[in-house]
Amino acid sequence: MEFEIWWLLAFPLFFVLGWLAARVDIKQVVTESRALPNSYFRGLNFLLNEQPDKAIEAFLEVVKLEPETIDLHFALGALFRRRGELDRAIRMHENLLEREGLAEEQRLRAQGELGQDYLKAGLLDRAEEVFGKLLETPQHGLARTYLLEIYVQEKDWQKAIDAARELEKDTSKPLNADISHFYCELALLDAARGKPDAALAHLQLALAINRQSVRANLMAGDLDAAAGQHEAAIADWRLVETQSAVHMALVVERVLGSYRQLGRLDEGVLWLRALYARQPSQDIFSALYLAVSETEGAAAATQLAREELRRTPSLRTLDRLLEAQLIDAEPGERELLQVEKTLVAAHSQRMMRYQCDSCGFKAKQFFWRCPACGRWDSFDPERREGEA
Repeated sequence: MEFEIWWLLAFPLFFVLGWLAARVDIKQVVTESRALPNSYFRGLNFLLNEQPDKAIEAFLEVVKLEPETIDLHFALGALFRRRGELDRAIRMHENLLEREGLAEEQRLRAQGELGQDYLKAGLLDRAEEVFGKLLETPQHGLARTYLLEIYVQEKDWQKAIDAARELEKDTSKPLNADISHFYCELALLDAARGKPDAALAHLQLALAINRQSVRANLMAGDLDAAAGQHEAAIADWRLVETQSAVHMALVVERVLGSYRQLGRLDEGVLWLRALYARQPSQDIFSALYLAVSETEGAAAATQLAREELRRTPSLRTLDRLLEAQLIDAEPGERELLQVEKTLVAAHSQRMMRYQCDSCGFKAKQFFWRCPACGRWDSFDPERREGEA
């Protein structure tokens, strides 16, 4: 590559331009810094020294002295909401909305923040009113997101369905799984009111929008079993394995119950053994152990528990083994075995929990929607041994 003489002139020129730009930036920073009140820098100092409460009070003083610091208003309001100081967050955003000359974009943002304050405070009617006003503005996507959350909290499932469909148009993000749950919730209400046909219609809508809706098939089986249609119920429940094999842990007791009602429990045990071979889990093992004990006797159940304990050691399996051994124990051994079983069972029951994959919330009961974080389908359908 040939060397050009003009490059020698370009290097000093670039250096001078960079020096001038740096000087301009420094002057700008100094000018802006002088314009800020001392309380702003005191607030920064408190933050650096990990004194957030004193920092907040210092920044509030800045807001009083310099009301034009709009971004600081928003930052403080959001901080108050995260800290649970909802009264202060609401006042901060209401004061912004009362300000004259506020730009339209900032006014809409303040409305959205105020709606979030109301929502977190549980003032759902006020939050709904605020977000309803934002539907015809550039904030419509945000508004529909929070309106959907409000309708779910209010258990207004039809409004939730409508809001989810509109949100899909806004975001192009499919919400089929959530909408199917809303239809299942409507089916639950129908069933509680003694309207099985209406419940089944809603479950069919749930499956139409989401063919992988485990909950819809599980509930359809429950409706069939309640009507005495146990063959149909078994067929519904066994479909769950094609949708999500791990959810069979929620189904096995139901299937065995219907086989028992049909007088064909032996057939149910054969099916369950095959399922356990395909999908081993502690919940499925527990159901299999009880069914084998009922149909084949204590010796077969003991052998099953020993094999499982060798393969996958757990307190729950040990509890089943001790239970089986108690049946044939000699009188001298029975008392000690009973003490061991009581201790193991108590500890195992404290440790066995369903857990949310999203936030880690643990519960004895399975939930389709996590009570802590509100996510759908976040609970592991198999109970795990963990810390009590």
